[in-house]
Amino acid sequence: MGKFLKWCVALTVIVTLAGCARTAPVVQVHSTVTAGHTETQVRDAILNAGQQRQWIMTQVSPGVINGRQQARDHVAEIRINYTATSYSINYVSSLNLQSSGGKIHKSYNRWVLNLDKDIQLNLSAGAGL
Repeated sequence: MGKFLKWCVALTVIVTLAGCARTAPVVQVHSTVTAGHTETQVRDAILNAGQQRQWIMTQVSPGVINGRQQARDHVAEIRINYTATSYSINYVSSLNLQSSGGKIHKSYNRWVLNLDKDIQLNLSAGAGL
């Protein structure tokens, strides 16, 4: 029984340490838009991708969209600056995502990278054309 207890304690320590690795540096997305899209087409691709990924997207001004993602009690807020030739997704704030010192829960990065992927797919499919 002594060996079993030691294994249980070792396993608990390993699981605890693995839980600490749930944060990663905040992803900053800066993408170039090709194929001669207009600013309106880029905006539509961003808004459609946000809708597909269940982000709440709000047009703040020409060239600026705010996004909000909420999953249970976790909230992420981003700002997307865009032109006809590029866009960037920037971290604004979060709630319950362990953000500290330029690091954040991996879920935030997954959400942002999936949003970026869908924006790219919408642009390549001619979203808003």
